[in-house]
Amino acid sequence: MSWRDYWNADSPIYVSDRHKTLHYALIARDVAALVPGPGATVLDHGCGEALSAGRVAAACGRLYLCDGAPLVRDRLSRRFADEPTIVVLAPEEVDGLPDGSVDLVVVNSLLQYLSFEELDALLGLWRLKLSARGTLVLADVLPPDLSPLDDVRALLAFAWQGGFLRAALAGLVRTAFSDYRKLRTELGLTHHSEAEMLDALRARGFAAERRPNLGHNPKRMAFAARKA
Repeated sequence: MSWRDYWNADSPIYVSDRHKTLHYALIARDVAALVPGPGATVLDHGCGEALSAGRVAAACGRLYLCDGAPLVRDRLSRRFADEPTIVVLAPEEVDGLPDGSVDLVVVNSLLQYLSFEELDALLGLWRLKLSARGTLVLADVLPPDLSPLDDVRALLAFAWQGGFLRAALAGLVRTAFSDYRKLRTELGLTHHSEAEMLDALRARGFAAERRPNLGHNPKRMAFAARKA
């Protein structure tokens, strides 16, 4: 099983429906705040189920939702069938977007599932699609010194605030025996230091800086980049 296979099925990564709903609502809030204007074109690459993407779509002119899992794309297409400004794309379809046509590319919680070579190729693609003043935001990047306990603490704090603490505690036990834990052991997750990320972005022609992370986990990193 690959990571793409894993995400092409229902997974226990969210401890409850409330967890999933609040997670996507928080991400949508943070992404909407990044939109440069009501006429902007936005690409959310690796969007997942994007339950609250309507909030982002309301802040921009067009929203592309891209995910590698066919099951996820089918759900997105059904969920947003009546949203004319939302377009669902497979990863290979991003290449068909007009060069220089996207004002904001957001990549949240994807880099840990990519090899360094895959990331480098995508950085070149995203730069090609960005407009002259467009911004690339890479978020939820795992630093080398991130401990699993850091993720647990962040989840429990989020669960306490969101009212699903009991479900979170039970979910942590389920995850310990899940396919996700097995895959994480077998395939691993890709970690990047701040210096490595900035160097990789500069090598692809970006001027970049570290920013606060999107979502609930402040121990993970985010970067904003523009064409140099």
